[in-house]
Amino acid sequence: MDRPDDLRFRDAEPRIHPTAELKSCRLGRYAAIGERVVLREVTVGDFSYFERNAEAIYTEIGKFCSIAANSRINALEHPVERITQHKVSYRPNEYFRWLGVDGAFKARRQGKTVRIGHDVWIGHGAVILPGVTIGNGAVVGANAVVTNDVGAYEIVTGVPAKPLRLRFAAEVCARIEALAWWDWPVAKLADAVPDMQSLSIEDFLERWSAH
Repeated sequence: MDRPDDLRFRDAEPRIHPTAELKSCRLGRYAAIGERVVLREVTVGDFSYFERNAEAIYTEIGKFCSIAANSRINALEHPVERITQHKVSYRPNEYFRWLGVDGAFKARRQGKTVRIGHDVWIGHGAVILPGVTIGNGAVVGANAVVTNDVGAYEIVTGVPAKPLRLRFAAEVCARIEALAWWDWPVAKLADAVPDMQSLSIEDFLERWSAH
């Protein structure tokens, strides 16, 4: 159990750079939002962070996610089936009085939530398209364009993104899922960090599965 008087712990309040823009977001403990990041209706889990110039909308992000600069999560969709795909048809209020936001189109966008698991790394400049789910421990390579779901511990690269390999053997991935270290109390996590640094993945699982 975490002790509030434990001097190892820094302030758990989220850190938000003054140039970031957030609207209707929820941030977990130790979350960090970098320079010129723009978030709209995004949930960010404990310890997850966004680097500069990243953007996300209508997204649920797990714990311990690393989101690199210039990435775009739930990239903007336009109504290509309409006579115009320009925002004049769904945000006419920016140009004309007495014409409001197109509620049906907004609901369509909100219905295509992106869901990102725990300990996911989104590389520099990656683009995640609407409705995609990314599993725990996955890696999205730099400048990849993710059009389909990504499995847990899968590394994907390219345009469109394709599976490259798993980070670990399937049985190791299953053991990490069972361990669910991302849900540990902060004190236990702090105790485990030296072993995270020095032990092989197999030795770490062997030692900490017994705790």
